[in-house]
Amino acid sequence: MTLMTAARITPPADHPRPGLRERKKIKTREGIRAAMYALVEEQGYDATTIEQIAERAEVSPSTVFRYFPTKEDIVLTDEWDPVMLAELRMRPADEPWPVSIRHVVREAIAVGIDEDLAVSRLRARLTAEVPAVRSRMMESMSVTGRMLCGVIAERTGGDPQSLEVRVYAMALVGALMETTLYWADHDHEDDLKELAERALDVLERGLPAAPGAPGGTAG
Repeated sequence: MTLMTAARITPPADHPRPGLRERKKIKTREGIRAAMYALVEEQGYDATTIEQIAERAEVSPSTVFRYFPTKEDIVLTDEWDPVMLAELRMRPADEPWPVSIRHVVREAIAVGIDEDLAVSRLRARLTAEVPAVRSRMMESMSVTGRMLCGVIAERTGGDPQSLEVRVYAMALVGALMETTLYWADHDHEDDLKELAERALDVLERGLPAAPGAPGGTAG
């Protein structure tokens, strides 16, 4: 989920530290991502090849493909989705679901912005401007949505395959994606945390009335 991405994910203090093998994998993925980000900044997305990324990251092209099936996946894939879902499961059982969602979204954004604001902006820009990246993002949304369905069902007692749960999960994922695109489309001028809060408000309360419309506020 692009809005929730961060170049590096540090598990909370009460989470078990990944084993040596997993840490090595994470380090390799980070190196490949860093290589691609640097090349894209230097010469643009389309001009950047897997071979160049591999050379810059000091790995083989086959290693790049082992971790990321496509170039677009280097932009979009990270370790955050599983952490996000684990965080949702750790929220108090009696906490209202919207409160839990807001907590995790705020934390996810804070991680991404604090780790590397420039990278967060680059990833958002590539998602907005590169059709192949945006198309791949649409595919990845369904994966995240299915994962989210399971957590929603656990918290609400619903059926993860029910229409209602699936609609809510995809609405949430779609809202966060559109928030990322909006942020990029407006040259990252807005505060991403505030944009996410506005998006979640729409999910919870529906569209606000336009100024001057019945029920709206006159401008």
